[in-house]
Amino acid sequence: MRFCEALGIEPGITAVIGSGGKSSLLDRLAAELRPRHSVVLCTTTHMFPAPGMPLLTEPDEAELGRLLEAERAVCTGRLAEDGRLHAPGLPLPRLAALAEYVIVEADGSKRLPLKAHAAHEPVIPAGTARTVCVVGLSGLGRPVAEAAHRPELFAPQGGTVTPELLAGVLNREALADVYFLNQTDLRGMQAARRLAALLERPSVCGSLREGVLECLY
Repeated sequence: MRFCEALGIEPGITAVIGSGGKSSLLDRLAAELRPRHSVVLCTTTHMFPAPGMPLLTEPDEAELGRLLEAERAVCTGRLAEDGRLHAPGLPLPRLAALAEYVIVEADGSKRLPLKAHAAHEPVIPAGTARTVCVVGLSGLGRPVAEAAHRPELFAPQGGTVTPELLAGVLNREALADVYFLNQTDLRGMQAARRLAALLERPSVCGSLREGVLECLY
């Protein structure tokens, strides 16, 4: 089974939130969908351009439409001085009218495997069909202060990240339709299954690095 099928990715807008592999998941989904469908990758926060994919920084609809017809997948956004992309100039509904799939990185995590969300996060676009929360399993067993973005919200008391603590944060926030428990190559399937059993919404676990997955519905 492909990642897009396991995660229930549908035509329209998909928001990818969380931490521990968001950009890698965007790249994987685009690679799977691209042979048969048109795909736009973008962000509502910030992200680096997707490797191996055409980049349009300030396109009009005609230009984007032409490139989608030729290449099937395009990354777009406004380019900042640090090389990262910010939200595209074209509104998300217009992107969704041009491409069958619009996959949006809708969160930031300071490159940490775990995070808790402030009141203004994540930035999920209106009209999103599916929200996937990526969870980096490499954060398990590590101190909250070094594994989690916004540790004061994740666990004000500090301590070590356990499956129970992590599940409590995810269940309390309840931001996603499905969780992708990434990095089983670092923590193993057993750790993923233990965490999934504590979650109140469906989970898929696996490794983007190794290209393996398992559904834990």
